[in-house]
Amino acid sequence: MDISGLMGSYFDTAASGISQSGNKISQMTEEEIKQKSDDELMEVCKEFESYFLEQVFKEMAKSVEVFKGDDEDDSTSKMVDFFKENTIAELASQSTDRNSLGLAQMLYEQMKRNYNL
Repeated sequence: MDISGLMGSYFDTAASGISQSGNKISQMTEEEIKQKSDDELMEVCKEFESYFLEQVFKEMAKSVEVFKGDDEDDSTSKMVDFFKENTIAELASQSTDRNSLGLAQMLYEQMKRNYNL
């Protein structure tokens, strides 16, 4: 799978943001700029891992039958669905922050190596 097009737009956006803050850039050393882009790349990789885990958890939740009472109305059902979605998103985010899968780190290392970032 070729992701160069996806990463190109990300770096174009990042480059335009960097060029707009020219005074700050001129005061930064090359090592600081490299560290900043490394940090941004790692953050994007973590966001991807979090999104991936969220999708996996949602599919896992679909496989479990949840008991629904007959007296449950539509508004209660919507509220339960809302909180379930938020809980799944928070669980995915916390799992990523704890490096439980390590997918973000592997993706980061591969992108650094393959794209010379």
